[in-house]
Amino acid sequence: MNIFNKVTLQSMKKSRTRTIVTVIGVILSAAMITAVATFGVSLLNYMANGAAQKYGGWHVEFLDVPSSFVQERTHDDGVANTATFENIGYAKLDGGKNPDKPYLFIAGYSEKAFDTLPIALAAGRLPKNSGEIVVSGRVATNGGVKFAVGDKLTLAVGSRMDGNKNLGQHDPYISGKETLVPKAKRTYTIVGICQSPSFEESSAPGYTLITKADTQDKADNFSIFVTLKNPRGVHAYASSTAGTQAYVFNDNVLRFMGLSDNNVFNALLYAVGGIVVAIIMIGSIFLIYNAFTISLNERTRQFGILSSVGATARQLRNSVLFEGLCIGAVGIPIGVIVGIGSIGIVISVVARNFGSIAYSAVPLTLTVSAPAIVVAAAVSMVTILISAYIPARKAASTPVMESIRQTNEVKIESKAVKTSKLAERIYGLEGTLALKNFKRNKRRYRSIVLSLVLSVVLFISASAFVTYLQQFSERAAVCTTYDIGFATQDMDDSEMLPLYDKLKTADGVYESSYQALMKYSCAAKASDLSDYYWEYAGSHSPDETVNLPMEIQFLEDSAYLNIIKGLGLPAEEYTGQNVKMIAVAKLTSHMKANREHEVDEFIDMFKSSSMNFTIAPETNGKPKMEQGQNVSITFVETVPPDTLPILENSGSKNPIFFRVMVPYSLKEKFETPDTHVVIKGLTFRSKNPSQSVAKMEAMIQGAGITTAEYNLYNLNKFLDENRNIIFIVNVFAYTFIIMISLIAVANVFNTISTNIKLRRRELAMLRSVGMSERDFQKMMNFECVFYGMRTLLFGLPIAAISSWLIYKGMVVGGADNIDFVFPWGSIGISVFSVLFVVFITMLYAISKIKRENIIDALRDDMT
Repeated sequence: MNIFNKVTLQSMKKSRTRTIVTVIGVILSAAMITAVATFGVSLLNYMANGAAQKYGGWHVEFLDVPSSFVQERTHDDGVANTATFENIGYAKLDGGKNPDKPYLFIAGYSEKAFDTLPIALAAGRLPKNSGEIVVSGRVATNGGVKFAVGDKLTLAVGSRMDGNKNLGQHDPYISGKETLVPKAKRTYTIVGICQSPSFEESSAPGYTLITKADTQDKADNFSIFVTLKNPRGVHAYASSTAGTQAYVFNDNVLRFMGLSDNNVFNALLYAVGGIVVAIIMIGSIFLIYNAFTISLNERTRQFGILSSVGATARQLRNSVLFEGLCIGAVGIPIGVIVGIGSIGIVISVVARNFGSIAYSAVPLTLTVSAPAIVVAAAVSMVTILISAYIPARKAASTPVMESIRQTNEVKIESKAVKTSKLAERIYGLEGTLALKNFKRNKRRYRSIVLSLVLSVVLFISASAFVTYLQQFSERAAVCTTYDIGFATQDMDDSEMLPLYDKLKTADGVYESSYQALMKYSCAAKASDLSDYYWEYAGSHSPDETVNLPMEIQFLEDSAYLNIIKGLGLPAEEYTGQNVKMIAVAKLTSHMKANREHEVDEFIDMFKSSSMNFTIAPETNGKPKMEQGQNVSITFVETVPPDTLPILENSGSKNPIFFRVMVPYSLKEKFETPDTHVVIKGLTFRSKNPSQSVAKMEAMIQGAGITTAEYNLYNLNKFLDENRNIIFIVNVFAYTFIIMISLIAVANVFNTISTNIKLRRRELAMLRSVGMSERDFQKMMNFECVFYGMRTLLFGLPIAAISSWLIYKGMVVGGADNIDFVFPWGSIGISVFSVLFVVFITMLYAISKIKRENIIDALRDDMT
């Protein structure tokens, strides 16, 4: 070890407090970078495993390849697993509504393919032989052709040809050019309805149907799915082995490894990590840079003496960089261990919440990646070296005599530290001295203020983000009158009602009902509508007839009767065939409840509480008045039971709400050839919705439902997901805030305490000329207040602007139902924390100064 390094080690030992605080700062910095990297790797691994479970763990698919190609890929080095299915061929989809998908594509799965390529069944079961088949649900939803479990399907199966070229699923449909050449007739029994397979491209011309491959069939056209031992080589592997064959990557899995062709997702993935690491580095550089700057201020004369006896600028720079390496050698390993341990604890806390949001069967576990740890350590070391190099370069370029005399420490004229008479009157002598010190040591003062401002802005901004996310979640979580919903559109009552009798016996269900919804139109006289309605609708003629859109909600008879009894209406008038109906007809008006929040006021649409109308079914938004019926409607003040979700109404902001409630037994009376049920289904309330839904899914499978046109909703799960998202964001946001704040606190402590130490002679001189302990403390209190006030003067406006920008960003991103909330709470915490940290640090530093002998401090010429 050379003499310069020995001198550096002696200086570090002499200033133990500063060295320890700097090491703590490095530990915090390395811990945060390690924690961010480790959590990022763990989260991406979780998402990749979840996507593999849902879409299959393969990496690349080769389409329409011969058996020889399959054999070669199976024996390739670096291949972990392969699965194949036979491309049996195409058949015409009779009655198909999608011109770009006129075919059915039959895939013959091998046993291994069933394990490798997940099939999400909506109804029925998987095929057990080559005579059974599973149909994609998109044939009905996208192609407009409905199949049911149990149907027989006879198809003329063949090949798509464009001249002499054989076309496959990777080749889009070429209208007018290609032909379908039938080769054989095949008959299948439909045993299941499934979701569209993940490997089916959106441009594929055929809807995928899955059967079991016939072992006796000697076909020579396959699709092979390859899983590599090292996924990072997937692009090179595909391009080098494909030759003329088409191939497709499994982007659902590869994107979470940063390997997909989705450049936007990749950019977002790396940008988020980069921004977080940049914020940590900025905070860390401030801390470590200040530490080294202060160290060099202490060693200025030492450097001057070394330079005078022949030390070069390079040797002096290396001396400072050696100090950085020593601090890094101690702090980085500890920081890495602390980072892994802390994020492991955080992951164990939030793991269960992640499962309820994304993949319940895939656990979120701590994944320690050696490359991520190396990168974290390298980033930490770069941070240290940058922080050390900047002041080292300055120290090495300082002339020798200036370093020895330390004339470069204060280069300022008297007028630059001059204070106003008003300030002297307000603050007194002690406050004036504190102000002069700030003017004289602007660089150190700015460094402290900047560190505190950074901490304040980060804390308030993160708190604001969490507040808006909570607000968005609470507003999105609409209260409903049921926990579980079974929604369908075209299931017959003869099938739905027996299913209802089964489902309501599921464990945990304590209340149940069924309902249906139809679109109708009501012919009303203009004179019957309220003045409030015409304020909204505009001018009108008194003799005008207005056709108002309305909904008829058919409720289970017992549920309807309960509503009638609850309203105190005579049951005999509102039950039977020719009965009065009850309805809610309101106009929603937005009004300001206070300065911040808007509320809805509900105004009656009609003047009278009971009227006679002609109602008619509505088709394509137009009423069929020739099929109209005369009805008597009583308008009531109640909240109708929630309907099941209707996709076509999502996002609707129509201020008119007009819904008639009718017993379900009258539904046939209002059904005509031109009417259709918008939505119908079953609703349940449960003590344990998740458990009840699992039981219901098993019951639906066992009941042999022959249509895929239904949805089972767990409304309670949506609320849980929102709560879990908020919990996870809170955990990570506040963990990040706490660690950044600790870096800022360490920075402020290091800077202020060392700054006080460097002023030993100045403070001793003030005490020597008669400044009392009380006045001395008063001067230091003024310094605390000035630090705090300057910090808040800059930090609070920046933080408020940042909070507003976060709010606007969330509104632009789609959260338009949130209100801007000024962050008073987090501002209050920030004000208290800033003043507390500065005051405690000053108290610590001054207590050490007070214990020193005044004569020794005045004699000390090494400041």
